Amino acid sequence: MTPFLQLTSMLIIILVAAKLGGWLTTRLGQPSVLGELLVGIALGPSLLDITHLQFATDSHLTEGILQLGELGVLLIMFMAGLELHLDELTGHIKVSALAGILGVIVPIFMGWGIGALFGMDTRAALFLGLTMGATSVSISVQTLMELKALRTKVGLSLLGAAVFDDVLVIILLSIFLALTGGSNGFAQVGWIFIRILGFLLLSVVFGRWILPKLTRRIADLHISQGSLALAVVVMLVYGLAAEVVGGMAAITGTFIAGLMYARSSDKSRVENGLLALSYGFFVPIFFISIGLSINLRQVPVTALWLLLAVCVSAITGKWLGSGIGARLAGFSWRESVQLGAGMVSRGEVGLIVGAVGLSTGLVTDVEFSAMIGMVVITTLITPLLLRGLFSHAKNQDNPQDQQGV
Repeated sequence: MTPFLQLTSMLIIILVAAKLGGWLTTRLGQPSVLGELLVGIALGPSLLDITHLQFATDSHLTEGILQLGELGVLLIMFMAGLELHLDELTGHIKVSALAGILGVIVPIFMGWGIGALFGMDTRAALFLGLTMGATSVSISVQTLMELKALRTKVGLSLLGAAVFDDVLVIILLSIFLALTGGSNGFAQVGWIFIRILGFLLLSVVFGRWILPKLTRRIADLHISQGSLALAVVVMLVYGLAAEVVGGMAAITGTFIAGLMYARSSDKSRVENGLLALSYGFFVPIFFISIGLSINLRQVPVTALWLLLAVCVSAITGKWLGSGIGARLAGFSWRESVQLGAGMVSRGEVGLIVGAVGLSTGLVTDVEFSAMIGMVVITTLITPLLLRGLFSHAKNQDNPQDQQGV
């Protein structure tokens, strides 16, 4: 079987399994994303390992699927930005800043303490804390979209907090690597700030003054699906620029791209096309690809206690840090708890940060295995937490509906 036919076969399995998993969990009253994540773990090396079946001989098969999945997460964040207005996001800047910053600082200190408790050296313990400080809100965004809660006060603040989280983790991780690598730490930090500010400035200038004119020009050319193609290109350019220029995560760039595109007259024209493209193909592949990139069989028995401690600290640290930040900014206790829960997932960002530690020798295989387990558990628990918290809040706000059931 040729490599193309192998990829085709895998995509058929992945798409059918993802949609079946999502359907089953919605029947059980849970978000479809939970089912897709669980199916991904089942299809991955932890259980079935479908990319290494007898007919799957292409050594690049898994890599190709993972890359298609990366496009899925970019589309999720672009769609999230497209649903919002920049004014809505800036209106929650205080709570976003406090929740994002405390949501990084508290888990870092807790991770450092856990590492020291288990006998890790100072560098490894600090890196463990940095891994626990990272957040990937793509899972939360998808869950809130399903719950129709993305444009609520909590949803808007969650997205803003994720941007602050991303910027702060990148800065702290860069400082850490610069200092432990023996390079000029202060010069490195200054350069990081310049790159981030440069990217944000270019993003706003292009989005406010160039993008509206460009979208009108493309619409007038009467190219087949020209507006949709432009939206995809703009999304990819912002994601690429976020990584190359700003040193930030690509998902942050595509989220900003969505915010900018939401201001254009072409928004309604491209939205339906992007929805079909995203949720019909790329997004299910992304959720499955998370499971394909994780092998729970490699978590040794000796790492179980460390894994348990890391998971408890990762969940409580992020939940408490972001929740306290939201409370200090004036949110109610219920809203603070909801926002904190939405920041719990580490997702693909946690995998990336952990891989940096393994490749640079900062953590051992056992410690890396505990980090991988933490990423899996926090990613799986987030949809459950959000579903429960938002459903409970809805029932409290509508007691007459509860009585009518």
